[in-house]
Amino acid sequence: MCRREGVSLCGKEKCAVKRRNYIPGVHGNTKKQPRLSSYGTQLREKQKAKRLYNIMERQFRRYFDMARAKKGNTANMLVQVLEQRLDNVIYRLGFGMTRRQARQMVNHGFFAVNGKKVDIPSFQVRIGDEISIQESKRERPMVKEVEQRLTKAQPAKWLHLDAQNLKGKVVSIPEGEDLQTVFDPTLIVELYSR
Repeated sequence: MCRREGVSLCGKEKCAVKRRNYIPGVHGNTKKQPRLSSYGTQLREKQKAKRLYNIMERQFRRYFDMARAKKGNTANMLVQVLEQRLDNVIYRLGFGMTRRQARQMVNHGFFAVNGKKVDIPSFQVRIGDEISIQESKRERPMVKEVEQRLTKAQPAKWLHLDAQNLKGKVVSIPEGEDLQTVFDPTLIVELYSR
């Protein structure tokens, strides 16, 4: 998927796009790259966003509708809604090395939001929500790795990390630099506005 989109979506050091920076397939390594129409470029940007956050089409459409209903720039609101997913917040705090790992940890019930167990990766966090690792999961080997990794973690500006207690808190809504992504949300808004 990273090679198809031309950017690293997985967040790993050894990403396929870094080794082979061309699209997959028999004709991917030819000098002539496919030319995209305006619709094609808009669709590629939407696919990047869906693959980056690991969500399906219907759910992505619902996020777009939520963003359009809010006041303000729809493109920025879309990125805010996507960034406020629980699996993404856990990735941004440093509990997971990738978004996929963060999603799996949420699915397996590793986290509690405001003291209540949450195992839904698409859960929308709000300002003031406190995310912590469940007491029953703290002896797991994966959590021990997380503890070591959190000492070096630099969370996003809109999040606060308490590495010693394995807790994080949503301090504000992502804005400005926090909304910069590998995809262009304005092209996604144009695509859905057709």
